[in-house]
Amino acid sequence: MAIVSTSLASQLSCPKSAITSSSNFDGLRFSSLKLERSQSLSTTESFFRQIDSHLQISSGRKGCRGVVTMAGSGKFFVGGNWKCNGTKDSISKLVSDLNNEKMEADVDVVVAPPFVYIDQVKSSLTDRIEISAQNSWVGKGGAFTGEISVEQLKDIGCKWVILGHSERRHVIGEDDLFIGKKAAYALSENLKVIACIGEKLEEREAGKTFDFQLLMIRLSCADNVSSWDDVVIAYEPVWAIGTGKVASPQQAQEVHVAVRDWLKKNVSAEVASKTRIIYGGSVNGSNCNELAKQEDIDGFLVGGASLKGPEFATIVNSVTSKKVAA
Repeated sequence: MAIVSTSLASQLSCPKSAITSSSNFDGLRFSSLKLERSQSLSTTESFFRQIDSHLQISSGRKGCRGVVTMAGSGKFFVGGNWKCNGTKDSISKLVSDLNNEKMEADVDVVVAPPFVYIDQVKSSLTDRIEISAQNSWVGKGGAFTGEISVEQLKDIGCKWVILGHSERRHVIGEDDLFIGKKAAYALSENLKVIACIGEKLEEREAGKTFDFQLLMIRLSCADNVSSWDDVVIAYEPVWAIGTGKVASPQQAQEVHVAVRDWLKKNVSAEVASKTRIIYGGSVNGSNCNELAKQEDIDGFLVGGASLKGPEFATIVNSVTSKKVAA
């Protein structure tokens, strides 16, 4: 598969983790990314950086899908976060729908049911789809009322856990350090992690999107990761979760570029290439194809739309939007 990436120049200012201008990954070719700041703050859109991405597609190597506009080398990834929704009957219907849907083969697909339904889903869902938990405890189980341990999750067949979701941060009150401890323990026990990051609207308006994102990566993820093979980073702008508002493809791409560049500078070029960076925030069957076309968007973490089997399958199959003429 042809691999292309863009890089933010030093226009982004992040204390201790400032992003530098691009340098080549091995086997990767970078195109430039120009950022223009709006001169007016009179409308909501005015504070968003406008991007003119000049993307080039290499024709040197071809993968199973021909030439693919992906900056990373990882497999497309789609997760469904069912949150606190469902009953035995509705979960049974959803599982049946998912079992009957045709999904593209070259996508990793994961769903995260509520804890009480994980065993029901695991026993009835096709092996094509892996199971994730929505949360886990910071260490081994014990006298921690209401919590669930990594060991228990693995015992009932979970392969993944979602950590750092904005609802855990901003509703429950978990901070980056606590989330980081959770991530470190889950990874040490070989439970893979979907690590969520995202800014509030006021942080984006204040121009602090990148400072905020990179701080969260450092505290809640990067400092606690022993193997990046087991981590997917989900960028979920808080202002777009459950609101019906969606970051434009360009806005999402801009942040994904920043995250990938941060990984390159602070971890390694190899990790930056292979780590999946997915987008979440009111993703649905209508907007997924345009979002999927962005080269640094490696998939999605889906909320409400994941409760509808056919629509979730449509989002999974948006991987085809990565195809271009060979």
